[in-house]
Amino acid sequence: MSSAAPDAITLPSAEVELAIGGMTCASCSSRIERKLNRIEGVTASVNLATEKARVAYGGEVAVPDLIATVEKLGYSAHEIVPEPPAGLDAPDVADVPEAHEADALRQRLTVSAVLALPVILMAMVPTLQFDNWQWLSLTLAAPVVAWGGLPFHRAAWTNARHGAATMDTLVSVGTLAAFGWSLWALFFGDAGMPGMRHGFDFTVARTDGSSTIYLEVAAGVITFILLGRWLEARAKRKAGAALRALLELGARDAVVLRGGVEVRVPVAALRVGDRFVVRPGEKIATDGTVVEGASAIDASLLTGESVPVDVTVGSPVTGATVNAGGRLVVEATRVGADTQLAHMARLVEDAQTGKAEVQRLADRIAAVFVPVVLLIAVGTLGWWLGASGDANAAFTAAVAVLIIACPCALGLATPTALMVGTGRGAQLGILIKGPEVLESTRRVDTVVLDKTGTVTSGRMELVSVVAAASVDDREALRYAAAVEQASEHPVGRAVAAGFGGELPPVSEFASVPGLGVRGTVEGRPVLVGRGALLAAEGIPVPAELAAASGEAAEQGRTAVLVAWDGSVRAVLAVADTVKPSSAEAVARLRALGLKPILLTGDNAAVARAVAAEVGIAPGDVIAEVLPQDKVEVVRRLQAEGRAVAMVGDGVNDAAALATADLGLAMGTGTDAAIQAGDLTLVRGDLRVAADAIRLARRTLATIKGNLFWAFGYNVAALPLAAAGLLNPMIAGAAMAFSSVFVVSNSLRLRRFS
Repeated sequence: MSSAAPDAITLPSAEVELAIGGMTCASCSSRIERKLNRIEGVTASVNLATEKARVAYGGEVAVPDLIATVEKLGYSAHEIVPEPPAGLDAPDVADVPEAHEADALRQRLTVSAVLALPVILMAMVPTLQFDNWQWLSLTLAAPVVAWGGLPFHRAAWTNARHGAATMDTLVSVGTLAAFGWSLWALFFGDAGMPGMRHGFDFTVARTDGSSTIYLEVAAGVITFILLGRWLEARAKRKAGAALRALLELGARDAVVLRGGVEVRVPVAALRVGDRFVVRPGEKIATDGTVVEGASAIDASLLTGESVPVDVTVGSPVTGATVNAGGRLVVEATRVGADTQLAHMARLVEDAQTGKAEVQRLADRIAAVFVPVVLLIAVGTLGWWLGASGDANAAFTAAVAVLIIACPCALGLATPTALMVGTGRGAQLGILIKGPEVLESTRRVDTVVLDKTGTVTSGRMELVSVVAAASVDDREALRYAAAVEQASEHPVGRAVAAGFGGELPPVSEFASVPGLGVRGTVEGRPVLVGRGALLAAEGIPVPAELAAASGEAAEQGRTAVLVAWDGSVRAVLAVADTVKPSSAEAVARLRALGLKPILLTGDNAAVARAVAAEVGIAPGDVIAEVLPQDKVEVVRRLQAEGRAVAMVGDGVNDAAALATADLGLAMGTGTDAAIQAGDLTLVRGDLRVAADAIRLARRTLATIKGNLFWAFGYNVAALPLAAAGLLNPMIAGAAMAFSSVFVVSNSLRLRRFS
């Protein structure tokens, strides 16, 4: 054995997604995953529920090599070529592979059920057993075993040729053994004699093996398992419905302005820079900026937010949202795979394809489970033969062991819950980046909240106006806003926007950097700015206005003084206001057992004022932190033994989001922050952070509950079957419905709100 030098290690350089056909249980996906991962330079994850493999590969490995490896195991594989997720015609339901699978299963199930039902009834009800009834049973059961069970037999044979055993092996061997025993008893034993009768028992009954047939077991087990597979296929389609609905949100076409003429084109033909018209009630075709018109945008389908958002010239808009008001002209800024909708779809699909750590444990168990069950079945047969000499009882118990033990539910426990949980999250504007995120949400006990843009709105707003005794508040604000309307400073824009009416023109406007602005309004020279600006002009500040200015500073607000005719007339307070939902969000985070900490680069007074408003204790405020030091704050908290969640929205939050045990990025923030986060909150409402953690924890709890019941079912049922306390047909029904139970339990996540 030779070891490669460190510099010779092959690192994955490309990634491909393969569609895998023929998988029926967790042991199938586990075999494929193990085989792919044995190839040098390959890292693979195979998901049973989505029937996909995500493979990172490098070196001399190519996609055909990966496909050939899968096919050598007896499964089919082909590369999935990504398509633009928005703007193309969505596939009809009939074109979706899961729909074809469900239809084929339904047809096989219907025929099998019609034929198997009389067989089961005749075997269970002695009064229905007329002379030679057993030969009618054989006639009806044979097509069920041969045609209805063909998928199981074919898969078992394929696996056997490759030296493997899966759930299909258990079903095929069990049902063929029951059918073969029945044929022997009918043709070579006493079971074919006219007048033969036998009853039905839930447990092993001591009878003469040569006069006992198991046709109802062979036909009934196959029918029950087909029923379970059909229900499972339908449930898997429902589980993936949220992602399909997300992909179908996009508009199909757009009205583009070409040389002043409106031309309707498919959305796929849009290019960055194109200008397109959006009329009331129409979907916005792609991400862009409004260049003409004003309206209200309904983003509820994309973000879950029910309140329409007002937009005007310069406002960004997102593809797939609905124009609820006037006519808009939008300039496309992102198209195709670069849009927010496409990004959301990729995140959801990535999360559904990945595996949580608990699923990897389940896969390892399933990989060894089937061979162990085969050994237990052989051991059961030998023990009963040796202990009682009753071949009939020995055979019955061994077949029950084979049939009860299928680990199908074990393989579906995690992926179905992930599909439903992440899909429901997407509907609510919560994007879970990967399944490993679920584990993180369980551990976190501290949540660090960035202030600007997360707890607050991130933009300055006029909060209050305090005027001198002889001056009208409205008049003072009117003069200040008239001068500030020419300013580009955020404080100036907040003052100008705060008036909300028509402003008089300003002349002789001048900006004094760092201090304020001056100008002439209606013949009066007006000064608006900090106290230092007025001091430089020799204008004193009256005591009552100085007190108002000091009070604003104590509350963390920016005080703006307004003066004309040589006197200070008013104090305006401007602040980055707290979002209306932030206080409720902090309370919800506390209810989840998290300790909220406010982190900001602002001064301590501002930080304490914001913290007091949202219900965060002064001792849990970390202020005056430089952007590059936010990472150190997170690391310090982790060093204290805390599991830290970080919520932020800016470029300066990206590193801290990546460092935290759980990063929650506000979707209204920068792309850098969104890329660094583990969870993306599509709308800028902090309450969604609590919802996201709650959904992730609920999904993880569902996964663990599924695994408990699936594994517990096998552990409890195997000894019962080996002890001869389960009829094989009842075992088959129980096994089929264990899978249905797991999938149905996962579907409850669709009701999360």
